[in-house]
Amino acid sequence: MTSLQEDTIIRKLGPGEKIPYDLLLLADPSIIALNAYLSLAEVYVMEQDQQVIGSYVLLANDPEELEIKNIAVNPAYQGKGFGKILLQDAAQRARANGFKRITIGTGNSSIAQLYLYQRQGFEITAIKKDYFMIHYQEPIYENGIQCKHLILLEKRLN
Repeated sequence: MTSLQEDTIIRKLGPGEKIPYDLLLLADPSIIALNAYLSLAEVYVMEQDQQVIGSYVLLANDPEELEIKNIAVNPAYQGKGFGKILLQDAAQRARANGFKRITIGTGNSSIAQLYLYQRQGFEITAIKKDYFMIHYQEPIYENGIQCKHLILLEKRLN
């Protein structure tokens, strides 16, 4: 487990616990897309003073690859290193469970996320052209840029 402040924990959501849709929708604005993978995945929450401030979702794609399907931090807590801690925690869990690599995808317009992921050792492996144009009904804009392409990144877990 990643080192955290005393009042901050990261834990797996138990059966029947409320899924933090408010956070997950920050990273993926489609409730349809979210629900399609949530039933197959594990949801982890970061809590501080018993309040959920961050979350990530893990999905095993095969015995060697674990994917971070969604990762988000409450806007009031962004820019304070919590996203980095969530990424490190996900990688540690993947490594501890025998996975060889961990992957994540983000949009071409997600400048801060691309910076963070690469700083944490993820490398760009592929681009799915027009992914967000095809799979999302409403256009998505971030940083004044239309989100069109899905950028896939991978981190090897040696």
